[in-house]
Amino acid sequence: MKKNQKNFFKNFVFSMLFMMATAFAIKAESQSRPFEKYTPIKPNNKIDEIVLQSLRKHHIKPANLSSDAVFLRRVYLDVIGTLPTEKEVKNFLEDKSPNKRKKLIDQLLKRKEFADYWSLKWGDLLKIKAEFPINLWPNGVQAYYTWIHSALEKNMPYDKFAYELLTSSGSNFRQPQVNFYRAVQEKSPKGLAEAAALTFMGIRLNKLPKEQQEALKTFFSRVAYKKTEEWKEEIIYLNPAPTNVLKTTLPDGKNVVIQPEQDPRIIFAEWLVAKENPCFARNIVNRIWAWLMGRGIINPPDDISSGNPPSNPKLLAYLEKELIKSNYNLRHIYKLILNSRTYQQSSIPQSENPRAESLFAYYPVRQLDAEVLIDAICQITGTHEEYVSMVPEPFTFIPNSKKTISLADGSISSQFLEMFGKPARDTGYESERSNKSTTAQRLHFLNSTHIQDKIKKSRKLRQIINNGQKRKGNKNGVIKELYLNILSRYPTDEETKIIGKYFVSEKGSKKNAMMDIVWALFNTKEFLCKH
Repeated sequence: MKKNQKNFFKNFVFSMLFMMATAFAIKAESQSRPFEKYTPIKPNNKIDEIVLQSLRKHHIKPANLSSDAVFLRRVYLDVIGTLPTEKEVKNFLEDKSPNKRKKLIDQLLKRKEFADYWSLKWGDLLKIKAEFPINLWPNGVQAYYTWIHSALEKNMPYDKFAYELLTSSGSNFRQPQVNFYRAVQEKSPKGLAEAAALTFMGIRLNKLPKEQQEALKTFFSRVAYKKTEEWKEEIIYLNPAPTNVLKTTLPDGKNVVIQPEQDPRIIFAEWLVAKENPCFARNIVNRIWAWLMGRGIINPPDDISSGNPPSNPKLLAYLEKELIKSNYNLRHIYKLILNSRTYQQSSIPQSENPRAESLFAYYPVRQLDAEVLIDAICQITGTHEEYVSMVPEPFTFIPNSKKTISLADGSISSQFLEMFGKPARDTGYESERSNKSTTAQRLHFLNSTHIQDKIKKSRKLRQIINNGQKRKGNKNGVIKELYLNILSRYPTDEETKIIGKYFVSEKGSKKNAMMDIVWALFNTKEFLCKH
């Protein structure tokens, strides 16, 4: 057998044994059980009162509270799409103040990466993509993305955000919001109505009765497009040609008459964002809940209909009212959810009831977004990925310092991103992004030169090993440092013991042993998933 094959099988066996040990540690009643806390089940806020009431009604026991380490990693990944640094992990775990979780949530919501990560999410929904079939082109992409990023950074009220997207006119380069009307596969009343209904109401147009579809299309029947002499610039404007009065119906059944001089989009947008209209608030709070909790109260979150009722109507109604009461402050909704015990509970279920997940009795384990995963690997190894825009005019190189979560253009991708479920941004559906584990993904982590090279060539990992050697071969200190960087927690005694034995049995260099440990940790479910 060749040397590299021997190394692969050696590493594979070690990894499998290590992962079995890690799984055992989840159940072990040993040193500060690393995944959950045993505390009385008490609500943190109104969300918990509603959720716990529902769970009691269905005789479902909620999960225990997550440990500080699990919460720290989870909230970093959910809020800013980025792993905490070793220093941030230590500071949080050593902090004994009772309100440290609340303080951390407030800090993360103010971080620059918050706008980076949530611009990525909105980029999926709004289909920010230069190439076919959306064809925004690079200049349009940059203008649109920059406006969205700025809106999130400044915490623009959500009703204003939606109103501007729906009613703006002008150049797609100088009035970025009008790209909402360009980021569609079909520039027709039907295509525009589909985009508006899906984005702001969570409704799929093709599921509405025919007469409701036609009524909604009327509000976008006067949107017109014209080219300019500037490359790929397009003007979106209200077509002045029609002079007839339009009669149509709003989604709530109210009849409206639109005069020739009126913009039908404004009538629709004013109805949509009105405080007495529950469908606007319902859609976005349900989406935010799904983004943070892995599934919507109405699930999937982009299929709101009478045939798809909420699993907890009281919870959805409460969040709707809170958004309206806060004047559409989305960060207020994030804070409510993130500070709840429901969000902070463990991912280890305490009930086998089949409704436990849909009623939010535990935090659901799910694989990291492709962009978040590759950024995490690069952060740990101190390496980078290379991205380039393949649109020939202009042909854009992306700086190595740029994180994958901050890529504006959905057309810019890689084999890794596509393998790990990055969405094509063709439809705006949540289902375009896949967080399901596949055989190809597992093989990539087990035996690809891509992952192996990042580990082998990592100056950051070599520095950790060198520091350990300077401390007279203190392997426990090195193991601790690797765990803090990769899993955002300290190793248990059991894990330290297993890895220590591997050090003794490994005949090669200590450096190779360390590389094996990093490789094994990368292959654990604990690293690959939010939990």
